[in-house]
Amino acid sequence: MSTLPTAAGQITPAGAKTPAGVETSPAQYLTFLLGGEMFAVGILNIKEIIEYGTVTEIPMVPPFIRGVINLRGAVVPVIDLASRFGGKRSEISRRTCIVIIELTENDERQDVGVVVDAVSEVLEIPASEIEPPPSFGARIRADFIRGMGKVNGKFVIILEVAKVLSVDEIASLATLATPALPEVATGSPVQD
Repeated sequence: MSTLPTAAGQITPAGAKTPAGVETSPAQYLTFLLGGEMFAVGILNIKEIIEYGTVTEIPMVPPFIRGVINLRGAVVPVIDLASRFGGKRSEISRRTCIVIIELTENDERQDVGVVVDAVSEVLEIPASEIEPPPSFGARIRADFIRGMGKVNGKFVIILEVAKVLSVDEIASLATLATPALPEVATGSPVQD
């Protein structure tokens, strides 16, 4: 039987489908609720979890960017995940948190905060219990999903944080969010 290397460096039988970036050993994930659904992010991406506090709004950005916070002197952008996934903005409640995620892009580290309804727990999900993302039927873009983890007979959506929080994509969306000047109507008014 021939083998092929995968993106994560593991060897799998040729033709076997392994979710990209999923390792064979059990991995730990922080789970959280968002719009009644359970999501997970690899614990190695998590820097800290803070209480939802004062977020300074920034004009002319996409609606899913809540604004920025001051985290020990550093300016950290805050993304509303529910809105990023195409839904309405999250309702802020007592359990709402900001999860600070550390991203590495082009050898640069960037902290990004994401608003979640509530943090649940840290789970260990073995690679054998992670299915590839669905090709249809999910309420979020397929490239945002790393895999579907099976936990106690239910699915947990494991996010691909590099795609969800892509600094380049968010920057390009911010330029598209800049409102255009209103067009001036031409022609004469309609008369009765």
